[in-house]
Order: sequence, then structure tokens, then C-alpha cells
Amino acid sequence: MESGGKRAKRLKILCLHGFRTSGSFLRKQLTKWDPSIFAHFDMEFPDAIFPAGGKSEIEGYFPPPYFEWFQFNEDFTEYTNLEQSIDYLNNYITCNGPFHGLLGFSQGAVLSALLLGYQAQEKVLKEHPPMKMFVSISGTKFKDESICEVAYKHKIKVKSVHLIGEKDWLKLPSEELASAFHEPLIIRHPQGHTVPRLDEVATEELRCWVDAIVSSHDHVGDGEVKENITQKVADNIENELENSNIT
Repeated sequence: MESGGKRAKRLKILCLHGFRTSGSFLRKQLTKWDPSIFAHFDMEFPDAIFPAGGKSEIEGYFPPPYFEWFQFNEDFTEYTNLEQSIDYLNNYITCNGPFHGLLGFSQGAVLSALLLGYQAQEKVLKEHPPMKMFVSISGTKFKDESICEVAYKHKIKVKSVHLIGEKDWLKLPSEELASAFHEPLIIRHPQGHTVPRLDEVATEELRCWVDAIVSSHDHVGDGEVKENITQKVADNIENELENSNIT
């Protein structure tokens, strides 16, 4: 969209799919929502780096291939290939960003929250600007203590919205994840473990949340530009003064 002869800069969201599905499937899932919600964003939907290691729940409903971000034991306390996915996403975000925020469903939300917590502690994404927003759909925390001590050490100061289903088997863990964020918005829905269809109230609530973030970003962005200009002027003056003292 162009305004005043200039193309408006669109913000980017990285969207991480659920266990044994795909980026294409998450894109399809989000078509349940009013497109105006993310009208200001470019959405990217990468596939996880590991092929599904077993049967996918969407077989027969959505075509393969299917992928998974990492593997885990029955108690969700031990993880395999997690570090490889973290490294992959760290490189992906650094090379293809900057990204304004993350969106994830289920395993994708679990991993997204981990990245945000790790970034806050300067464990990953050290060269990338801080993320500003997070949309969690049926996300949870990791249970490994060595991860928790870093990722959730302090409240994660990223604007977050958490969609939690009343019939979701991860309802309580999703609420625990929300508690790891500073002033989270929780949108409840009557469905289960899925990207839910949103009623008018939930749609408006989510749209207003997004609009507030976009408006805040525009304001901050203008301030950063002014600050950079002021700093450059100050630097130029300082250089001129130093040069004038050279004999």
C-alpha cells in the first residue's frame, strides 16, 4: 500500500507451526481469522528442519510433507534436537529480519516463547533488535530446569497475547506460559487444541491489541530516527572541533 508516493514499511512476523505439521498448514489455519488483524504485517511461515518422525494428526486433511521442531519424552522434560532448531531460527531471524515479533501454535509457540526469553537474557539474537510482540496459541513452558532458569528467569517484557482454549488439554500449561510474560493479554475461547475461530468480541480484542502495537511502533520509530539524526549532528560537530585543534 502506498501513501503520499511512498510505500509504507510493513512489519514482519515469523510464524512457527505446530508438531508434525508445516508452515503451509499454519498459514491455512490462520485464514480462520479476519485478515484485517494482521493487515500491517508480512508473515513468514518456515518449515521446521526435521521431517515428522511419526504419524501426523493432519494426514488425510492436509497434504504432506510434515515437520517437527524437536522431539521430546512423554513427560516433556527431555528434548532432542532442540539446540539445532534454536541455532537454525537464530540464523534465520538474523539473516532474514528484522522481525517485529513471533507467532506460534503449540510446539511453535513453545519454541517462540523460549527464543524471546533467551533473547531477553542475551543468549540468542544478540545482533537482532528486541522483539516487540508475541502471539501464543496453545503454547507452554519447557520443563527442564536448566532451560527455565534462563528463559523464564524474569518476566519477559514483550507484548504478548495468549489464546487459551477451555477444552484444550494444554489449558493450564498455557496459562503458566502467559504468567511468564509482563502484562499478558489472555483471550479465552471454548474450543480445544487448535487455532480457534474467533467470535466478534475476540476478533475486535485481538485487532485492537495489534493496532496499539503498530501505533506504538510508529511513534517509537519516529523518535529513533530523530535521535539518530541528533546523534549524527553531535558527532559531526565533535569531529570538526577535533580537526580544528590539529596543527
